[in-house]
Amino acid sequence: MLIVKKFGGTSVANKERIFNVANRCIEDYKKGNDVIVVLSAMGKQTDVLLEMAADINPNASKRELDMLLTTGEQTSVALMSMALHSLGVPAISLNAFQVAMHTTSVSGNARLTRIDKDRVRHELEQRKIVVVTGFQGISRYDDYTTLGRGGSDTTAVALAAALHADACEIYTDVDGVFTADPRIVKDAKKLDEITYDEMLELASLGAGVLHNRSVEMAKKYGVQLVVRSSLNTSEGTIVKEEVKMEKMLVSGVASDKNVVRIALVGLEDQPGVAFKLFRHLANHNVNVDMILQSIGRSNTKDISFTVTEDMADVAVETVERHRSGSLKCQEVKVNRNVSKVSVVGAGMQTNPGVAARMFEALYDANVNIQQISTSEIRVTVLIDREDTDKAMNAVHKEFDF
Repeated sequence: MLIVKKFGGTSVANKERIFNVANRCIEDYKKGNDVIVVLSAMGKQTDVLLEMAADINPNASKRELDMLLTTGEQTSVALMSMALHSLGVPAISLNAFQVAMHTTSVSGNARLTRIDKDRVRHELEQRKIVVVTGFQGISRYDDYTTLGRGGSDTTAVALAAALHADACEIYTDVDGVFTADPRIVKDAKKLDEITYDEMLELASLGAGVLHNRSVEMAKKYGVQLVVRSSLNTSEGTIVKEEVKMEKMLVSGVASDKNVVRIALVGLEDQPGVAFKLFRHLANHNVNVDMILQSIGRSNTKDISFTVTEDMADVAVETVERHRSGSLKCQEVKVNRNVSKVSVVGAGMQTNPGVAARMFEALYDANVNIQQISTSEIRVTVLIDREDTDKAMNAVHKEFDF
């Protein structure tokens, strides 16, 4: 069997945990399996590097930030390989260039396009544990790129898909996928299994267990994932195409505080305005989430949308640049004190009234709703950030997991 194992930063935060991971990998290796290990940077190392960069140059280019941040994973894989060697097991660490892992050229948020498999296969044939840097790739210009926060998950799934691995295991500091963040909702329960679609929605809506693009890729290539803790041997949660016949009405509640709401007030009420707005944003690689357009009045209309905090300044600058030209809006309002709370579940497709129950729970908790977005398996509301934890607990209690 070929097993791909991904370990997050907390799993390799210090010497003790590095050796814990090494021993877990050796267990599978000694059973005759081929093992690929994908690692994130140690502990909070990425945050430390970002603080260093901000101290030197608060406006550092994303290209140079990628060059800096990739050193975190290279430290992890080198130390892990050393640990495995010290335990008598042959291993080799490989970075994005050595694999090689090709990506688009968008610094800070690149997408994997192709993985060269020959080097990894050669090292596996030599019966080595192959330790690969997560989170990073190389562009067509031979520059380092990074895949965005949580990108190591995507690296692991991509390797599993490219090499037709028999298992892809994502190790974190929690026991699996829960019905809500157990740090916020004390009664949150661990799920034994969840569908790709449900997990993708949860990951996209703030559940930090898996990178949303990793779930997207797993679904596309049929890679079954197992999310489990690196700190114990519990079974974890299986992420796959289909789960048991009787699906839960709601599988989970998620929150996301990494949100900024931008509103354009007094746009001209004529065809093409929305196209121009979102084309300008797309040209600057701004990914837009919730969108709300008001009913036109006095030949004007309002459009509001949400973006992640790291893209808010770019979005506002882009809008302001075109405000007196192609957009012609009266005012641009920015609200950084918002968050999203969502319920997700495949069972919602055939059960009406989920939104009403969610809204009633928020009403009972005295939480005001600013904006609403829905899909077949998800209802999301935008609320004041200070109400996030209260809203999470109220909604989770309403659906009685």
